[in-house]
Amino acid sequence: MGTNLVKKLVSLGANVRATCHHENKQFRHDNVRYVRANLTNKENCWNVVRGMDYVFMCAANTSGAGVMASTPLAHVTPNVLMNTLMLDAAYLEGVKKFLFISTTTVYPPSDEPLKEEDATGELFENYFCVGKMKLFSEDLCRMYATKIKEPMPVVVVRPANCFGVHDDFEWETSHVLPAIMRRVIERQDPIEVWGDGNDIKDFLYIEDLVEGLILAMEKTDQFDIINIVSGRSHTIREALSIILEIEGYDVDVVYDASKPTMIPKRLMDGSKAKKLLGFEAKTSLRDGLEKTIKWYKEERLNCF
Repeated sequence: MGTNLVKKLVSLGANVRATCHHENKQFRHDNVRYVRANLTNKENCWNVVRGMDYVFMCAANTSGAGVMASTPLAHVTPNVLMNTLMLDAAYLEGVKKFLFISTTTVYPPSDEPLKEEDATGELFENYFCVGKMKLFSEDLCRMYATKIKEPMPVVVVRPANCFGVHDDFEWETSHVLPAIMRRVIERQDPIEVWGDGNDIKDFLYIEDLVEGLILAMEKTDQFDIINIVSGRSHTIREALSIILEIEGYDVDVVYDASKPTMIPKRLMDGSKAKKLLGFEAKTSLRDGLEKTIKWYKEERLNCF
């Protein structure tokens, strides 16, 4: 997410300061200055926001379903620290506007497309810890934007399940689409999929999300919460079928219902983003998967 946003901002003429922690730089440009930083450290946060006009908070401690199931507290402390310290540093350094990236795990279980006001505090049990952490962080954003005498404008974005180039393809931390793509590209036989494959998701290509983030930063001037979604739903089985077709790979697929999975059905309502920002996702699931697979082969696999 961060790398794609940096690339877009540079293309628009921005001067960017970007942070990296353990990872290496994935994009280099004269208008980008990288700072190696641990954002759970107060001084590091002050250093990276000093002199900046706008802050996009893309940094997060994240993982796939397996880690969330086995160690649900793994994302609580580091993310609460990062979000708290970055908001505080941005405010004290006089940042003009702050954008915080939240998550759809803040919503309750539902078979209907969820609007921003549907985050009632009821959460899907497997995502209780991460959902509560994000809701708390959203409340922090609201405090800085509305509950103090000299507020800092903050916008909260709740994105759909994003995927695309520069995604995380590591086995331990990747989300469902990168994990499946890697298994197919590397010609695993059979292909193992966690769960029964009938989970319904809103998959959003990263270029569309980046467009939504920039529009949210440009077109809001007070505290707001906005879903950035594709507005289309697909099952894991449908996504896998498209990936196999793109790759021309005929293989047995094994669905393992004993393994941790995501929320069984998560549909999102993007009407607010369309009305407020003029945002509509442009990239179909197939086109996004084709672009991502092409990138992965060119950048990650020298043998292809």
